[in-house]
Amino acid sequence: MPTSHRIRVVDAFTDRPFAGNPAGVLLLDAFPDDAWLQHVAAEINHAETAFAHRLPPHGEADWALRWFTPTTEVDLCGHATLATAHVLHTTAAATGPVRLATRSGVLITTAHDDGTITMDFPTAPLTPAEIPEGVAEALGAQPLAAYDTGAHLGDLLVELADEKTVRALTPDHKALVQHSERGIIATARAEDPARGYDFVSRCFFPRVGIDEDPVTGSAHTALAPFWAQRIGRTELTGLQASARTGLVRTELRGERTLLTGSAVTVIEGELHA
Repeated sequence: MPTSHRIRVVDAFTDRPFAGNPAGVLLLDAFPDDAWLQHVAAEINHAETAFAHRLPPHGEADWALRWFTPTTEVDLCGHATLATAHVLHTTAAATGPVRLATRSGVLITTAHDDGTITMDFPTAPLTPAEIPEGVAEALGAQPLAAYDTGAHLGDLLVELADEKTVRALTPDHKALVQHSERGIIATARAEDPARGYDFVSRCFFPRVGIDEDPVTGSAHTALAPFWAQRIGRTELTGLQASARTGLVRTELRGERTLLTGSAVTVIEGELHA
C-alpha cells in the first residue's frame, strides 16, 4: 500500500493567495531515493518543490533541505526555502531561528511577529562578462551590461535600459538555453521608487525546466549587491515583474544577503506514493 505524505503548496514572496511563487513543501522523516524526490517534483510541477527532514539535535543545522525543479535538483532556491520556513513555523514544527543544511551551506531563517520571514543567504559574486552573442535577440532587448553570478547560481545577470523594457520582454526561451548554466536575470532600476520598490527583475530558466520563474529569491542574492552599489543603500526592495509578481526585501551584509518576504499556504493534502 502506498505511503502517505502530507504535502502543501505555499505561495512565497506574497501575503495573498495566487500571487508570488508557488512551491511544494514536504516534511519527511528522511530523504527517500533521488528518483522518488524527482518524480514528486515533476508531479507537483511548480518551479521548485522543497523536501526537508529534521536532523539530530546539537548539530550545525536543525533540518536538512533539498530543492527540485520538475527536471533537476538545484543548489539554491529562495522561494522554496521561504515556503519551507513558513510551513515549519505555521505547523509548530520549529520555533525561533531555523538552521537548514543545504547544498549551499547552512541557511538560517527567522520568523517575525508580522508574519514575514528573513533568510540569511550567501551573496552571489558578480563578475563583469561580455554580452554573449545572440542574447539580445533571444531576450528581445539589448543589454547595457552583463555579469556572471558565480557557481551556486549559474545565472547571467543583464542590465536593461529601463523598467518598461524589462516588463515588455517576450524572450525566445529555446534560444536562451545556450547563454548560461541556469538562466538569465534581467533587471533595471525602478521607474518610480515611490511605488515601493527600488528595482525590477524577471528571471528565465528554461535550462532547468522553468521558462519564467514568478519570483526568484536566489536571484536577489545577485541583485542586492548589484543595485546596492548603484543606488548607494544596503537595504532595498525588488519587484519581480512576472505575471504573478512578488516583492523581496533585501539587505546586503557583505558576503551574506538577507532576503525577507511573506508566504501563505494555499493547498494542503496527502500524497499517496
